[in-house]
Amino acid sequence: MLSFLKKDPQVIQFVCHPEDDGVIAPPLPAKSVLPDWFRRLPAVDKGHLSAINNGLTVKRCMPFLDAMTTGWILPIATVRLDVKDDGRSVDAGWEFDRVMVSNHGAHQVAGNPKEPSPPCKFHNYWSIRTPPGWSCLFLPPLNRPGQPFECVAGIVDTDSYSAHIHFPFFATAPDGLHVVEKGTPLVQVIPFRRADAAVTAEIRAETRAEATEREAIHRNTLAGEGWYRKSARAAR
Repeated sequence: MLSFLKKDPQVIQFVCHPEDDGVIAPPLPAKSVLPDWFRRLPAVDKGHLSAINNGLTVKRCMPFLDAMTTGWILPIATVRLDVKDDGRSVDAGWEFDRVMVSNHGAHQVAGNPKEPSPPCKFHNYWSIRTPPGWSCLFLPPLNRPGQPFECVAGIVDTDSYSAHIHFPFFATAPDGLHVVEKGTPLVQVIPFRRADAAVTAEIRAETRAEATEREAIHRNTLAGEGWYRKSARAAR
């Protein structure tokens, strides 16, 4: 399992130009910017509670929650995306005094599943630094409402690369003008130790002991509400 940087806020550093400090939207722990729909959702929907239904919602699903709250959210400044010609054209505008969006050549991703949407790129003005041996996974914010764009996932060795990292994206919205407000989640940043990711796979049939253990875990999960959260999930 990857070791995520969650307990020591000094381990990962987000650094900006002095003149940008307090102006550009700051990175935030992912757990501090949960979407409104999730905050409003009750852990138990009593309207669906019955003898055959425990009424639990996804708010009690720890894998869902842990994916949503791991790492940091890197937001964006206000940008306008004008999608035209059935997604074949995207124009971007902004008021900020730095370039916010540029374009990639379509030939660079010819045949990709997002066609005909052209590949674009958000410019990021945070430099990200991690200790030796640590990299960062950048991906679209997990389990959050879709935006009029979707960034492309990537991994950068941020222990040796401290230049600005920009984020390719495709517009996903229908034709029209779409305003992406300052602070909108752009990507989720998940630091990990590369050594922990360098694992090999063993593919085989399970042993009798493994089958017994798997079945016991499954039955415990069914027998008591919240067993995974209380007994199997690592402390966060």
